[in-house]
Formats: sequence, structure tokens, C-alpha cells
Amino acid sequence: MNQDIIKSQWKQLKGEVKQKWGKLTDDDLTLIEGKRDVLEGKLQERYGLAKDKAAAEIRDFEQRLPRH
Repeated sequence: MNQDIIKSQWKQLKGEVKQKWGKLTDDDLTLIEGKRDVLEGKLQERYGLAKDKAAAEIRDFEQRLPRH
């Protein structure tokens, strides 16, 4: 998914992100603001994931999103 699309739809996606990764706090979601690299870092921090695993989880999440 294009980074610009994630940023433009962030308000709508926050709920889905929170549902998928419940360890992310509201402050985390505010900090992320649709930035894929920040989301990746927060997943590493909160879930103890390796960088490549966090990136793979995000890719999987993005692929499951409805296309507009």
C-alpha cells in the first residue's frame, strides 16, 4: 500500500490498527500518525518483534485492507 494512502486514511485505520495490535496505546497511535516506519518501530518495541517480522505483519495487515 502506498505510504500516502496510509497517511490519508489514518483516522479511519486507527481503530483497525488498535484492534489488531492491542498493546499499542492511544499515545502510540497519535505518534504513529500513519507513518509506516514509526508503526514498525512501535511493533518492535511493544511486541518484541524483529524488524523483518514487524514489516511482514504490516504488509499482511495492508493486504487485508479494502481497496478504495
